[in-house]
Amino acid sequence: MQRPVVCVGALVWGTDGRVLLVRTTKWRGLWGVPGGKVEWGETLLDAVRREFQEEVGLELHDVLYAQTQESVRSPEFHTDAHLLLVDFFASTSGHDITPNEEIEEWAWVPLRGALDYPLNTITRTLVELAVQREELA
Repeated sequence: MQRPVVCVGALVWGTDGRVLLVRTTKWRGLWGVPGGKVEWGETLLDAVRREFQEEVGLELHDVLYAQTQESVRSPEFHTDAHLLLVDFFASTSGHDITPNEEIEEWAWVPLRGALDYPLNTITRTLVELAVQREELA
C-alpha cells in the first residue's frame, strides 16, 4: 500500500537578510528551498536541520514552524508522489554553499526578489507567507 511521504523544507535567511533559493533535480528545473524526506524515528526539527546540512553544508538556527502543505501527484515533481511538506523559517550564519548532488544552482536573494524566480508551487506559497508576515511586522 502506498502512503504519503513526509518531507521538510526551510526558507532560510542569511546574515545579510537575503534568503537562499536552490534549483534541484527533483522539481523539473524550478527553484525551491533545501529540504527532503523525514527519516524513521527523526523529529521534524532534526530532519530539517539534517537536510539543510546535507544539501548545502550550512547549519540552521532560530528554526520556526511556518506551515504544512500537501502535494498530490504534482507534475512539477520529478516522480508521481503524494508529499506532506512541513515548512519552516530559519536563519543561518554561513553564506558559502557546499552543494550536494541534488543542487544544480543556488542564489541568495532579497525576499520579495524570490517571487521573480520560477519557483515550484510549494515554495511560492512559502515565500508569499513570509512576505505577508514581513508586511504585518
